[in-house]
Amino acid sequence: MPGGDEPRSYYVGVDVGTGSVRAALVDQRGTLLAFADQPINQWEPQFNHHEQSSEDIWAACCVVSKKVVQGVSLHQIRGLGFDATCSLVVLDKQFRPLPVNHEGDSHRNIIMWLDHRAVSQVHRINETKHSVLQYVGGVMSVEMQAPKLLWLKEGGKDSTQWLIFPGMEFWDVQIQRKPCPRSLCSLVCKWTYSAEKGWDDSFWKMVGLEDLITDNYSKIGNQVLPPGASLGSGLTPEAAKDLGLPPGIAVAASLIDAHAGGLGVIGADVKGHGLACEGQPVTSRLAVICGTSSCHMGISKNPIFVPGVWGPYFSAMVPGFWLNEGGQSVTGKLIDHMVQGHAAFPELQAKATARGQSVYAYLNSHLDLIKKAQPVGFLTVDLHVWPDFHGNRSPLADLTLKGMVTGLKLSQDLDDLAILYLATVQAIAFGTRLIIEAMESAGHSISTLFLCGGLSKNPLFVQMHADITGMPVVLSQEVESVLVGAAVLGACASGDFASVQEAMAKMSKVGKVVFPSHEDKRYYDKKYQVFLKLVEHQKEYAAIMKGD
Repeated sequence: MPGGDEPRSYYVGVDVGTGSVRAALVDQRGTLLAFADQPINQWEPQFNHHEQSSEDIWAACCVVSKKVVQGVSLHQIRGLGFDATCSLVVLDKQFRPLPVNHEGDSHRNIIMWLDHRAVSQVHRINETKHSVLQYVGGVMSVEMQAPKLLWLKEGGKDSTQWLIFPGMEFWDVQIQRKPCPRSLCSLVCKWTYSAEKGWDDSFWKMVGLEDLITDNYSKIGNQVLPPGASLGSGLTPEAAKDLGLPPGIAVAASLIDAHAGGLGVIGADVKGHGLACEGQPVTSRLAVICGTSSCHMGISKNPIFVPGVWGPYFSAMVPGFWLNEGGQSVTGKLIDHMVQGHAAFPELQAKATARGQSVYAYLNSHLDLIKKAQPVGFLTVDLHVWPDFHGNRSPLADLTLKGMVTGLKLSQDLDDLAILYLATVQAIAFGTRLIIEAMESAGHSISTLFLCGGLSKNPLFVQMHADITGMPVVLSQEVESVLVGAAVLGACASGDFASVQEAMAKMSKVGKVVFPSHEDKRYYDKKYQVFLKLVEHQKEYAAIMKGD
């Protein structure tokens, strides 16, 4: 722990991710002083059904929170901030778990964000062409909450018993031990709430969920707080004991995990790094949060409607700014899928273990060995991947799209695996380029990428994003930027900063800048042409198969 006589204020940030819960102790300068993580369970009872347990996740939250504050004077801890994936937690009115599955297992009471069970429901919702859909890029995603709620209702679940929370808000309720105000972030981004107009009754009636209107939307929320606002009464004694934190400290209205990552990176002071965005407004920055999936967060002073890109959402991430959120449904999960499914994976594992490296660090060094005189990216001159193995979130907004690989050979050796891994990483970067082009065509002006999340620790992933988009990539001094963003919320709730913008500027710092290799631009422009042809051809194939 830090020494010296200077009194320091600390904040605890907790991030409930897809595969683990993580926590950090962060000081008022954004320095991460302690970190802990704990795996959480997932169930996949059938294809595209993904479930978790709120009891299991809360237990993990308590483990990591207690770990990060060991050895710290608790009176210096000023605030607590949570972020989480925007999964759907279902409880009864006594706050007990309700089942979200055919088996009736109430322990599994969360439909995960990546769950795609509600395909027919989302098609019917989109066929309504309701005006609220213009604020989700024109087409609602199967990952959002309305189709999942409709699936539950049509499956015979008794909606009169429901209390429904996004994952991030369940932890606020768990902390307060009572119903509490909802986060503007989740209601605007995933539930069709408008920061300016509130709920639209006609939408819920039109899609068959009119029972949610009952009692002024008490099941899904009628009191709303912006990001970083204090939940009021502070941490209850019961929750404080569970978490190992002092009772009464400020608890912040929570954020979706990607949005917390945006807060953790997008406000950094870039002076002295030779970046164009130094003299430009914060709206020139795109935060890319790369983990199991990737989210592309761009803000604007005025609403910008981008076909196929979620938003514009007012004050959903940075208060006072509109947010557009692009995304790719699988990125880290796709890389794992491609690498682990290859015949050479056992050999790769053995060699990486022998060298004390992760499989991806080993693959990156192996690519350097086989590249010879050419740049490493040129190894994929005749191998191309379309990365939508779980449908396209943005900007095509088509969950029926599939993954494609062209240029496969009979070879199954480690070189072959390394090059397929490289082509997959490039495909994800080309997907980011496609999202940026859609946002810029609609009116955004983006000059710099700010990357965070697990994949931002992979230097090949970062360099490919710079080279393929032609933009510099800023990495934070603290690699756990999502946790810094969660701590920013706690810092704001404590009153130690006057605004989210002030906390962002003081608690996020530039660590490294990766510039694009412009001499490779022509090569990547050609590969991008092939990338766009792949999806064009996939749609042609589908049309042929549907024809007479």
